[in-house]
Amino acid sequence: MYSDRLSATYLIETPLAPEKIAEIMAGEQSCGTFTRVVGETDDLRARARARVESITELPAVDAPSLPNAYLQTRKIEGPWRRARVELSFPVDNIGINLPTLAATVAGNLYDLGEVTGMRLESLSMPSAYRMKYDLPSLGIEGTRAKTGVHGTSLIGTIIKPNVGMSASETAQLVTVLCEAGVDFIKDDEVCANPLHAPLADRVPAIMSVIRAHAQRTGKHVMMAFNITDETDAMRRHADLVEKEGGSCVMVSLNYCGFSAVQSLRRSTRLALHGHRNGFGALSRHPLLGMSFQPYQALWRLAGVDHMHVHGLQGKFSQTDDEVVHAARDCYTAMSDEIDDRVLPVFSSGQWAGTVPVTWSTIKSDDLLFMSGGGILAHPHGPAAGVASLRQAWAAQRDGVTLEQYSQHHPELAAALAFFNQPRQ
Repeated sequence: MYSDRLSATYLIETPLAPEKIAEIMAGEQSCGTFTRVVGETDDLRARARARVESITELPAVDAPSLPNAYLQTRKIEGPWRRARVELSFPVDNIGINLPTLAATVAGNLYDLGEVTGMRLESLSMPSAYRMKYDLPSLGIEGTRAKTGVHGTSLIGTIIKPNVGMSASETAQLVTVLCEAGVDFIKDDEVCANPLHAPLADRVPAIMSVIRAHAQRTGKHVMMAFNITDETDAMRRHADLVEKEGGSCVMVSLNYCGFSAVQSLRRSTRLALHGHRNGFGALSRHPLLGMSFQPYQALWRLAGVDHMHVHGLQGKFSQTDDEVVHAARDCYTAMSDEIDDRVLPVFSSGQWAGTVPVTWSTIKSDDLLFMSGGGILAHPHGPAAGVASLRQAWAAQRDGVTLEQYSQHHPELAAALAFFNQPRQ
């Protein structure tokens, strides 16, 4: 890796020569445009132009992946050639500016008329450059220390119903969940500051429960309050959470934006629980948007502590391979000076039955295993739901199947009987 350049890899599709497209991409995202202009000297280009580092052509396809009026108007047809293109960008073009970094590697490239596919697949940068951006406050080890969970995964759940409960009703549910033995609770992404349970009421009510539980048991349950809002409001909400003894806040990353999350990071030491809702719009088409690796890299520069990766064998559209790679991305250090890894959050349709595949593929318990229905809908109640999850993880460490382990653990047996049904 160069000490003064970012590296980004793209998957492209075009009816033209990939070499030509790569040069267009390099010019468009640095000092060039569709033609050389006055002032674009050789010296300036040497200093500021993005550079094509490599091109690997892939098998062509018979039809374009995306519509393109530019090509249709010019009657340019296939075959539609695909290639993987690596570009590097001088960091001096960007400075320490996260929105501009994102606009550089994931900006107008998506609108280029010469392509019918453009996907950012990877992003890397020098450690020294990464260290000029924000860092997680707690990360993996800090989250473990705050919750007192060591040697096993963290077990979490989500407030359900997602919306509609008052502050006092939500606090009553949190009481049940704390007594059930969870390590972590979070708001749903659609519940931030509703009229029926504003944060000004909800935070004190819930934290009163969490403080009492900690005083009684010595266990601090981490609650991720959804404070998604405009920047100044998020700062006020975070101040309230901190004042009440909380340790975590949640934000909907895509809809708050890089600048707002950076500003929040710089105004609080609370853990930032990064929810990626909306990421599917950026990622589901294989020839458009971006993969999770560059997505999480950008958000880690904003200082998040936790990143959602979805769940294995879950209810959403991603393949298990995508989820596994997303978790490994979170485990991959971006700095060689400090531990800047973030905690991967597994959620969506998770229950005791999805623990074995999580353990066998991730090969780590440095994760937050979120289970909503798997806890709250357990036929014997939330405490049995939590117990079934801990039993499932214990079975993995002991090297036995869930069925074997359930013979002496009724909570797990009940979960297997109840949840192991086709989704209705």
